[in-house]
Amino acid sequence: MNYKEIENCPLNVFLKSFSGKWKPIILYCFFKNGNMRFTDLWRAIPAVSKKVLLQQLKELEKSEIVQRTQINTFPPEVFYGLSGKGDSLLPVILIIEEWITINKYQSEP
Repeated sequence: MNYKEIENCPLNVFLKSFSGKWKPIILYCFFKNGNMRFTDLWRAIPAVSKKVLLQQLKELEKSEIVQRTQINTFPPEVFYGLSGKGDSLLPVILIIEEWITINKYQSEP
């Protein structure tokens, strides 16, 4: 295998799309809560800065995993949630969650 083949292998593409400390946590929040306002999402993940959260959301939106919806009220209401493509990740996430549970993996303290 050459580098280009390795770089473009499906597993590598998947891992690059979801790399980042907060993306898995953001996705987990959406799977558990559905659409959320930015502020509610930020309150659910208090360790992340607003700047980093917004950056991670924009990257997920660019990958078409997350969709942003703005309601034109005053002030405007902005909601984030999973797109159809993002919803299709649920079976994958559940399998990973089951694997973690079976193998007793835990995050570091």
